[in-house]
Amino acid sequence: MRRALLTCVALAALFISATSGGGNGAYSVTKPRWLKGVRITEYYAAPESWFVGRKVTAPGITGKHRVDWLYSAGGIAMEGDGVSLDGLPYHLSAIGTPGWVTQDGRATAPGGDGWTNGSPFWRFGGWRNKQNEVTFPLEAGGWFNQKSARYIKAAGVGFKAGPSLPLTAWKSLAVDPGIIPMGSKVFVPAYCPKYGWFTAQDRGGAVNGLHIDVYRSPPTNRGEDRQFSAQRIYVMPPGTKLPAGTPKPTCATDGPRRPK
Repeated sequence: MRRALLTCVALAALFISATSGGGNGAYSVTKPRWLKGVRITEYYAAPESWFVGRKVTAPGITGKHRVDWLYSAGGIAMEGDGVSLDGLPYHLSAIGTPGWVTQDGRATAPGGDGWTNGSPFWRFGGWRNKQNEVTFPLEAGGWFNQKSARYIKAAGVGFKAGPSLPLTAWKSLAVDPGIIPMGSKVFVPAYCPKYGWFTAQDRGGAVNGLHIDVYRSPPTNRGEDRQFSAQRIYVMPPGTKLPAGTPKPTCATDGPRRPK
């Protein structure tokens, strides 16, 4: 997502929801059924190799790592998980009390299907130039967006080694548990024929209402993750069975080329 949820992402363990969802006029699924009008996004463990910031120390992580990988909206701070340059997994363990700021330094927060004050760019702390815009030091020298005039500490943000959750790429989903119960089996025709059934194993504050976030392997390049709107999915809550005489959805019978 993540976008995170990223995502979730995102996004993945980033915004843990303390309350159930239920936005967009939807309600909790209690028996197997199709849902329509679903938004689909994707999230993944952010590769440190994509980032260009100066390497810094961070609470909970051994050694130094690129600062934008740690704190920007494209890195662990948003996706919840990341893979370091040496191939080791790390995750966000504490988000602190401050939220996000846009690139021009304005506070913003997830709300509905978007953000309250523009797209997030950085965890609340970090460097600011004279115009209060977010900047950060580059690994090659110099600054991302003019030289820093002041620094604001990202209080309470922490990291740990290892993944945040035992998720499986192309098999795990982040959901709004107020709509789709955790542990549900979810058939997503948009991913046919290669993938079909997923499991709801994650949740995120930016995943609200009729929105699912698919956990995937990182794309080759930034921006290659996909989004789908107005999709249909089939949800089987934990402990439920298909109605008598109802066949289980498959890519062959219920793929995107054969809408119901």
